[in-house]
Amino acid sequence: MFLDMMPTRIPPTTENLLGLSWNDSAWIPILNPSNVMDYFSERSNPFYDRTCNNEIVKMQRLSLDQLNNMTGLEFVLLHVQEPILYVIRKQQRYSTTHVTPVADYYIIAGTIYQAPDLASVLNSRIMSAVHHLQSAFEEASSYSRYHPSKGYSWELKVSDKPTKKENSKEEPSSLFQRQRVDMLLVELTKKFPIPTAPPPAAPVKTTSENLEIKSEPREVKTEKVDSPCMKPPPEKKPRLN
Repeated sequence: MFLDMMPTRIPPTTENLLGLSWNDSAWIPILNPSNVMDYFSERSNPFYDRTCNNEIVKMQRLSLDQLNNMTGLEFVLLHVQEPILYVIRKQQRYSTTHVTPVADYYIIAGTIYQAPDLASVLNSRIMSAVHHLQSAFEEASSYSRYHPSKGYSWELKVSDKPTKKENSKEEPSSLFQRQRVDMLLVELTKKFPIPTAPPPAAPVKTTSENLEIKSEPREVKTEKVDSPCMKPPPEKKPRLN
């Protein structure tokens, strides 16, 4: 009875960081690979953990190479594609050669996002598919009709008004998108080169001197065939008076 009256502790709920983004407009014009880790370690950044080894190295004014000799949580610059894309990884280090990835963050045009994990991507895709299926079943059930004598039937609403297409203007591609597409096309061309067609064969020249037409006379043989079915006409006999 006394245990039922005790208040239960509610576990703290961790905020889902997949829907958050953060940026600092003062850093964006000067952002480069040498200061991107300082930009990520800003106090107002919700993705940065202040209990990591990067904070210890920063306070002691050491080089980031010292992270390899430490154990614990750390942030490393994983990939750089100037001037717009930076990828930072949060990982747990156990030794100089043994690390376990925890999360990935990407910076696009100065804005930081958390990359979703595989479970979150699958969950989002499944929820989206279930939502569209449920909407399709609800719309289909709204067209069904029932009559006591005829039974069930479908009453589809077909609108005679033609649908007007909105004139949507496509946004021009950026310089980063064009360079990225060109680089992918070059890599695909190197992996799968275009087959070259063989050169056409030279035509054979024919002259009238090389061509000799020989004409041989043909012998036509005619044979007389005596048919047993054909008889000569009967001879005429004189009449006796």
